[in-house]
Amino acid sequence: MSVLKLNQIQTASGVIMANLNSSGANVGIQLASNLAPAFSAYLNTNQALTLNTTTKVQCNTEEWDTANCYDSTTNYRFTPNVAGYYQLSGGVCAQGDCYINVAIYKNGSLWKHLQDTYNTAASGTNVRKAFGSCMVYLNGSTDYVELYATIGASENLQGANNALTYFQGALVRSA
Repeated sequence: MSVLKLNQIQTASGVIMANLNSSGANVGIQLASNLAPAFSAYLNTNQALTLNTTTKVQCNTEEWDTANCYDSTTNYRFTPNVAGYYQLSGGVCAQGDCYINVAIYKNGSLWKHLQDTYNTAASGTNVRKAFGSCMVYLNGSTDYVELYATIGASENLQGANNALTYFQGALVRSA
């Protein structure tokens, strides 16, 4: 029988992954950021959409991006570097009399339709939100996901803070 005695687990590059106390109880696990990609981004200004045209939402401000996998400047997409199952959520907001559809696209094609909503209030008097979440398998190299919206009136997606129009994701389980 072999016995392994240790009080710390490190990666080859020296990143501490776990600390154990003298009785072997775990006193802290730290996942290296590239082992658990996660991001949160939001639209920091209004984005004009063409009526009844599905358009990529340009969440251009990152709150966090643990593994530098979210592109907030060009493609507005999440391309994780770890294969696994990811929980994604997104929401869009518009003001006035409008129809909103929000969806997650994987590799440029519709993956999951999240929500439709319709607001019948007079234009400019009410905020309408559509949001939802889903899980998706991503291969950790070429797969990517994006947030899309369709709006049925000449309104803009509302931005300016992280509570209005957003896109988030995190690794739930590796492959």
